[in-house]
Amino acid sequence: MKQGSPNSNPAAEAPESLAALLPEIASLEARAGAGQFEQALQREIRRRQGRLADGVLAYQRNDVQRTLIDPPSVWREGNTRLLDYGATNRAARKRGTRAVFVVPSLINRWEVLDLTEEKSLLRAMAAAGLRPYLVDWGAPNAEERGFDTTAYVARLERALAFVAKRARRAPAVLGYCMGGTLAVALAARRPRRVAGLALMAAPWDFHADRTGHAFLLSTGPLLAEVADKVGELPVDILQTLFWSLDPWLAVKKFGRFIGMDPKGEHAKEFVLLEDWLNGGAPLAGPMARECLIDWYGNNTPGTNKWVIGGRRVVPAKIKVPSLVMIPSGDRIVPPLSAAALADPKKGLKNTRRIDLPLGHIGMVVSSRARELCWTPLIEWISALPVRRSRVVTG
Repeated sequence: MKQGSPNSNPAAEAPESLAALLPEIASLEARAGAGQFEQALQREIRRRQGRLADGVLAYQRNDVQRTLIDPPSVWREGNTRLLDYGATNRAARKRGTRAVFVVPSLINRWEVLDLTEEKSLLRAMAAAGLRPYLVDWGAPNAEERGFDTTAYVARLERALAFVAKRARRAPAVLGYCMGGTLAVALAARRPRRVAGLALMAAPWDFHADRTGHAFLLSTGPLLAEVADKVGELPVDILQTLFWSLDPWLAVKKFGRFIGMDPKGEHAKEFVLLEDWLNGGAPLAGPMARECLIDWYGNNTPGTNKWVIGGRRVVPAKIKVPSLVMIPSGDRIVPPLSAAALADPKKGLKNTRRIDLPLGHIGMVVSSRARELCWTPLIEWISALPVRRSRVVTG
């Protein structure tokens, strides 16, 4: 049975704040007349609850499923594997093709990057002559439930070494969301194995804009204790954290869904995105504690105090060519948090910044994603200078 999640529709990532609701409440009060406002308000609440319930039920009954076949796995360690998106694409198999090491978030799975044949950033990159190697984290096994950020970055280092050896040159590294944060640490530790660093909505300064994360900040210590005791932070808790960013979103998006043609393309994309959001993996206990306490609580990345394998990760010391893409409508990663990596003084050196009028998910799958995000990203990676294999051994 499918479960409703509050965050999928890329066109609805902006919150419906109390200020935005005030005119509607005033209009409702005027129509109701003196003394009848409360009754009218209750009727409106019941109406919206009914539309939410109807929308969730319609989603649960919809039989749309992702049908794309995953590319072959070429490397594995624990439950992590590398998927070669160039293996079945002639353009990506040409000699000298630029390899791209793609790092998604540890929480939501990678399928949003390959949702349908038409809405697939990874397949678009392969069609353009790049060869993406995607990190599929999987769900943490018994050993991986003890992983912290150092362990995950160390695994990325080994996977990157495999790709560099296979491609005979340093690949570009692309990180999305939390995967971008980990990619920064990877570039800091292995700069000679990185031809360029592209970041899509990667959080860095976790105190740059805390207004949207009040619930997460207040519950962080308690949730860290849960992760310590359970050994992981369960998916249901992670979904609640996402829901707290915009509690009105579920009402709005499921209300719209019941007005869609259940067999149409919009309904199909809605269901696939909802399935993706509901199919996330739990977060390993030590990793969850670092995210909640060190990142959100103490802002260790944003203050240059984040330590990986005994070394601080300092963006200003990373000199590889970098691209920082910031969606202005992002509710999951505040734009100011991601923008810290493009700061001329404290951010990455040799960087280009692109601001996008899109949301966190919309930058990947919306109708404007190809034009505004995919195309400049692919062009930037394609233009990177070649770094031969002799410089990727260190």
